Amino acid sequence: MNSINTINKDNLPKHIAIIMDGNGRWAKKRGQQRVFGHKNGVQSVRNIVEAAGQIGIKHLTLYAFSTENWKRPKTEVSALMTLFITAVKNETKNLMKNNVKLNAIGSLENLPKSVQENLNKIIEKTKNNTGLNLILALSYSSKQEITNAVKNISSDIQKGKISINDITEELISNNLQTKGIPNPELLIRTSGENRISNFLLWQISYSELYFSEVLWPDFSKEHFFEAILEYQKRERRFGKTGEQLKEDKS
Repeated sequence: MNSINTINKDNLPKHIAIIMDGNGRWAKKRGQQRVFGHKNGVQSVRNIVEAAGQIGIKHLTLYAFSTENWKRPKTEVSALMTLFITAVKNETKNLMKNNVKLNAIGSLENLPKSVQENLNKIIEKTKNNTGLNLILALSYSSKQEITNAVKNISSDIQKGKISINDITEELISNNLQTKGIPNPELLIRTSGENRISNFLLWQISYSELYFSEVLWPDFSKEHFFEAILEYQKRERRFGKTGEQLKEDKS
C-alpha cells in the first residue's frame, strides 16, 4: 500500500519531531558494532527528509544527539562525531537540490570544533532555501533549554527590562531555542521505546505521540506516511470536548 496517496494534504502537521532510536539494537542484531547502526541510520534520515519535503511538511526536528549521549563510550561518541561531519558534507548537495534549510539547536558549543565549523558552513549555505526547515537537535537537553530560558528571563528582571508580571507562556517560548518555530503537532519515536527522553518538553505539551516498533535504520518513507495518517485520524481537542469542536466547525 502506498500511504502517501491517502494522506489529506489539507490536514498536515506543520512541524514533526522525531526521536530517532534503535541504531544500536539494529547493529547488534546483525552482529555489528553500534556505529554500524548509526551509519545505516543516515540513509533513513535522507529518506525521511525527502518524504517530509515531498508532501509539504514545513518543519522537521530530528533528535540526533542528546546531552546524555556524551556519557556513552568514548569510542562510540568519537565515531558519531566523525559521522556527523561526513554526513553533513555528503548531504549538502541533496539539501540544496531539495531546497532544504538546515538549522540546529542544543549546546552546540560542546561539539568538537570541526563539527561546529562544518555545521555552520551548511547552515550558512542553505539559509536562503525556502522549502523544508530541517532542525537537528545536537547535544540537546530540553531541561537545560528551559533552565537557560529561566536564567535569561531572570536576568532581564534584574536589569529592570521586564517585571515578574510580564512573564507569560509566550515570553518563555520566545526564550527557547525554537523561537519562531511552531510547536510540533506530531512527535514520532522509533524502536518501540515509549518515553520522551528529555526532548522538546515545553514544545510538545499538545503534540500527538506516535510510537513505532521499527528500529530507526529500517524506518522508511512508508512508515513516516503511516504515522501522519494515524495523526490525521486523531481528534485534537486542546482541552475542549468533541462536541465543542463540532460546534466550532459549524
